[in-house]
Amino acid sequence: MPDLAITVERAGAIPYAAVPTLGFTLGIAEKEGMEIDSISLQCQLRIEATRRRYSTGEKQRLEDLFGSHDRWAQTLRTFLWTHASVSVPRFGGKTSVELPVACSFDFEVVATKYIYALEEGELPLILLFSGTVFFRDEEGSLQIAQIPWEKEASFRLPVSAWKDLMSFYYPNAAWLYLHKDVFDRLLDYKTRNGIPTWEAAMERLLSEASAQVRP
Repeated sequence: MPDLAITVERAGAIPYAAVPTLGFTLGIAEKEGMEIDSISLQCQLRIEATRRRYSTGEKQRLEDLFGSHDRWAQTLRTFLWTHASVSVPRFGGKTSVELPVACSFDFEVVATKYIYALEEGELPLILLFSGTVFFRDEEGSLQIAQIPWEKEASFRLPVSAWKDLMSFYYPNAAWLYLHKDVFDRLLDYKTRNGIPTWEAAMERLLSEASAQVRP
């Protein structure tokens, strides 16, 4: 049976993708000296949130996810970022392949909220691999084997790589999801007050709210 060793060599933005996408270059080695016909490789990317330190500002912004800092011993934990997959072509010995990881800018997604709250440093990741390996036995017959779940790799992605990617696709902007009834109320407010843009409507609402809470 083939025995694969998978590592993450580097990561960076994939230029001109349809959506914001990071490419993780995987190094794949077959340790039994077997020829691999192909691999259908799946990957679960998880953020190991406990494996980095946080500044005061980051702790404040992350309270929305994990609660107050004095509770983080119970609430801060590893969580799912996303899933990705790639087809690995025929190789013998070693090869490398780029795993494309589409990145959401939806702030309803926990991973987006988390990464956006970080100021700098690295994003500690663990990549969990699964999938199917197609290979030839000694007689040349095609065989199939499953990648065991214990195949994994750690990687520390620079936070700037994600932030630069989002800045390129959404310069000086962010996306906010609203339920339809809330959107309809905002539309009515914007129309009744003759406000030309959504941003101006939000700025006026925030100013009015700030004025109400002043002593």
